[in-house]
Amino acid sequence: MIIQHPAVCGTLESSDVMITVSPGDGEICIDLDSTVDMYYHDQIIKVMKELLALEGISSAKIKAVDHGALDCTIKARLKTALVRSSKEV
Repeated sequence: MIIQHPAVCGTLESSDVMITVSPGDGEICIDLDSTVDMYYHDQIIKVMKELLALEGISSAKIKAVDHGALDCTIKARLKTALVRSSKEV
Protein backbone atom coordinates (compact mmCIF):
# COMPACT_ATOMS: atom_id res chain seq x y z
CA MET A 1 0.00 0.00 0.00
CA ILE A 2 1.34 3.45 -0.94
CA ILE A 3 0.13 6.60 0.78
CA GLN A 4 -0.66 9.06 -1.99
CA HIS A 5 -2.49 11.90 -0.23
CA PRO A 6 -3.77 12.91 3.23
CA ALA A 7 -6.81 11.10 4.63
CA VAL A 8 -8.75 11.18 7.89
CA CYS A 9 -10.87 8.68 9.79
CA GLY A 10 -12.58 8.86 13.17
CA THR A 11 -14.14 11.47 15.41
CA LEU A 12 -13.24 13.48 18.48
CA GLU A 13 -15.97 11.80 20.52
CA SER A 14 -15.27 9.97 23.76
CA SER A 15 -13.89 6.43 23.24
CA ASP A 16 -12.85 7.23 19.66
CA VAL A 17 -9.71 8.36 17.88
CA MET A 18 -9.27 10.69 14.89
CA ILE A 19 -6.37 9.59 12.72
CA THR A 20 -4.86 11.63 9.90
CA VAL A 21 -2.48 9.86 7.51
CA SER A 22 -0.15 11.76 5.15
CA PRO A 23 2.75 10.78 2.88
CA GLY A 24 6.00 10.50 4.83
CA ASP A 25 9.64 11.45 4.36
CA GLY A 26 11.03 7.93 4.29
CA GLU A 27 10.17 7.01 7.88
CA ILE A 28 7.22 6.48 10.19
CA CYS A 29 6.40 9.58 12.24
CA ILE A 30 3.56 9.23 14.77
CA ASP A 31 2.24 12.30 16.60
CA LEU A 32 -0.06 11.14 19.41
CA ASP A 33 -2.31 13.42 21.46
CA SER A 34 -4.28 11.32 23.95
CA THR A 35 -6.38 11.96 27.04
CA VAL A 36 -4.99 8.68 28.42
CA ASP A 37 -1.42 9.24 27.20
CA MET A 38 0.24 8.82 30.60
CA TYR A 39 -1.28 5.34 30.92
CA TYR A 40 -1.44 3.94 27.39
CA HIS A 41 1.02 5.87 25.19
CA ASP A 42 3.31 2.89 24.54
CA GLN A 43 0.40 0.53 23.80
CA ILE A 44 -1.25 2.95 21.34
CA ILE A 45 2.04 3.48 19.47
CA LYS A 46 2.67 -0.30 19.44
CA VAL A 47 -0.78 -1.03 17.96
CA MET A 48 -0.29 1.55 15.21
CA LYS A 49 3.25 0.43 14.34
CA GLU A 50 2.18 -3.22 14.16
CA LEU A 51 -0.61 -2.40 11.70
CA LEU A 52 1.69 -0.21 9.59
CA ALA A 53 4.25 -3.04 9.44
CA LEU A 54 1.51 -5.54 8.54
CA GLU A 55 0.44 -3.29 5.66
CA GLY A 56 4.05 -2.88 4.50
CA ILE A 57 4.16 0.85 5.12
CA SER A 58 7.58 2.28 5.94
CA SER A 59 6.98 5.95 5.20
CA ALA A 60 4.07 7.90 6.70
CA LYS A 61 3.10 10.80 8.90
CA ILE A 62 0.38 9.83 11.38
CA LYS A 63 -1.47 12.28 13.62
CA ALA A 64 -3.72 10.61 16.20
CA VAL A 65 -6.05 12.48 18.55
CA ASP A 66 -7.26 9.87 21.00
CA HIS A 67 -10.07 10.06 23.54
CA GLY A 68 -9.74 6.63 25.13
CA ALA A 69 -10.27 4.39 22.09
CA LEU A 70 -9.83 0.64 22.44
CA ASP A 71 -7.12 -1.15 20.43
CA CYS A 72 -9.69 -2.52 17.98
CA THR A 73 -10.99 1.00 17.32
CA ILE A 74 -7.48 2.35 16.78
CA LYS A 75 -6.76 -0.43 14.29
CA ALA A 76 -10.04 0.10 12.42
CA ARG A 77 -9.58 3.87 12.17
CA LEU A 78 -5.95 3.59 11.07
CA LYS A 79 -6.71 0.89 8.48
CA THR A 80 -9.55 2.96 7.02
CA ALA A 81 -7.39 6.10 6.85
CA LEU A 82 -4.65 4.10 5.12
CA VAL A 83 -7.05 2.72 2.52
CA ARG A 84 -8.50 6.18 1.90
CA SER A 85 -5.04 7.70 1.53
CA SER A 86 -3.95 5.09 -1.00
CA LYS A 87 -6.90 5.57 -3.37
CA GLU A 88 -7.08 8.15 -6.11
CA VAL A 89 -9.11 11.23 -5.21
